Amino acid sequence: MIIELPQVGESVTEGTITQWLKQVGDCVEKYDVIAEVLTDKVSMELPAPAAGVLTEILVEEGQTVPMGAPIAAIRTESEAEAEAESQPLDRQPAAASAQSPQSESIGRTGVLLKDVAPVGPTGSGALESAAASQAAEPPPSAGKRRRYSPAVTRLAEQHGVDLTQVSGSGINGRITRKDVLAFIETATQPQAAPIAATPAISPVADTPTAMQADVDTTAASPTTEQTQIAPAGSADEERVPLSAVRRIIAANMARSASEIPAAWSITEVDVSGLVRRREAVKDAFREREGVNVTYLAFVVKAVAQSLKENPLLNSSWDGDAILLKKRVNIGMAVAAPDGLVVPVIRDADTLSVAGIAKRIADLTQRARQGNLSVEDVQFGTFTLNNTGALGSVASQPIINHPQAAILTTEAIVKRPVVVGDAIAIRSMMNICLTFDHRIMDGAEASAFTNAVKRRLEAIADDTGIY
Repeated sequence: MIIELPQVGESVTEGTITQWLKQVGDCVEKYDVIAEVLTDKVSMELPAPAAGVLTEILVEEGQTVPMGAPIAAIRTESEAEAEAESQPLDRQPAAASAQSPQSESIGRTGVLLKDVAPVGPTGSGALESAAASQAAEPPPSAGKRRRYSPAVTRLAEQHGVDLTQVSGSGINGRITRKDVLAFIETATQPQAAPIAATPAISPVADTPTAMQADVDTTAASPTTEQTQIAPAGSADEERVPLSAVRRIIAANMARSASEIPAAWSITEVDVSGLVRRREAVKDAFREREGVNVTYLAFVVKAVAQSLKENPLLNSSWDGDAILLKKRVNIGMAVAAPDGLVVPVIRDADTLSVAGIAKRIADLTQRARQGNLSVEDVQFGTFTLNNTGALGSVASQPIINHPQAAILTTEAIVKRPVVVGDAIAIRSMMNICLTFDHRIMDGAEASAFTNAVKRRLEAIADDTGIY
């Protein structure tokens, strides 16, 4: 039985095997967790679809493959029985003669072969991934045959590495990308191309899903001549390998910045009434509901209502059309241990401030514990990021592709402002919007931010939260 990477959602197209929890030859029961998989949405566990013996691992740890791609093979009990029944009768005498004293020194059937490369359950090697691996194999040497994945082969070709000189740490001694990178770092051959220097980080402010990824590495990368001359490493710098999460974040940010012509605006909001109202209800709310009512809950409510008024902000680009979303599902960026994730508050426009506060508390806690499900991060239509919690007063976020816009709420700061003909001390907050200029112009974007501003400034001492 071939195990495929399961489809977990329309917007999830690929996944990375972060860890195999079972190895070739291990017996597994149905629903046993055999691997951990990371997608651009969430980390998940992969259960075994049937009981049997794991006979082959087709995708190494750290490799990224499309959803639906074969990743492993299990030999089930029914398959083993079918194979035994299909054995031709003319093989039985040969098996009997193998038990004779004359053939005792040659060997017996059923001997477990160790340290051999795994093959598919039929031995045909017809799977696409297996064929790709075999195409990358070098000619067999005096020792055992070596197998290289396409990713390892490409990396070796880029840096001029002779894979026969690299020691493998993978399954059955396979060479992984980490092995090649480690070999390059320690290599002293002048003809080998050293690893490219890490590009400088762009000074763009905080982003929706994580954070600052390099969007244009071409401008920051050294030329070929400089790369050849520069040493592979020095005492003045340290090379930090990318985690699987950071690779996904970088790819998503680069895609958003390269595909979406983004524009940006900032709007100033007087949230003095919001601050007073929250202070008045927060203690009783915590005692009654067991969670905090945060400023963000009020903002989500105002944003959800404003999205209903301004549907272009709740849409996505579809080549020759604009897809207007009928549901308001607001994603909120949460700093998790492995990087920012964006759990989604479904149908936020139908919830009260109290309902939103409880949903925020639940999603935030599970995000920080790494317990989000795929459903928790799917179908977002708009993203909200509370960068003010980090002390920011203005930021230019990157849109969470393929959405049309993202809004940040900045730190609430008391400062003097002109009210009428007088100067007063007010609690002020900036809201910053990045929007897809293909979908809307400044007029539509400003209409949305002004709607959010109007609702936040209208919060008073009698504003209901239920």
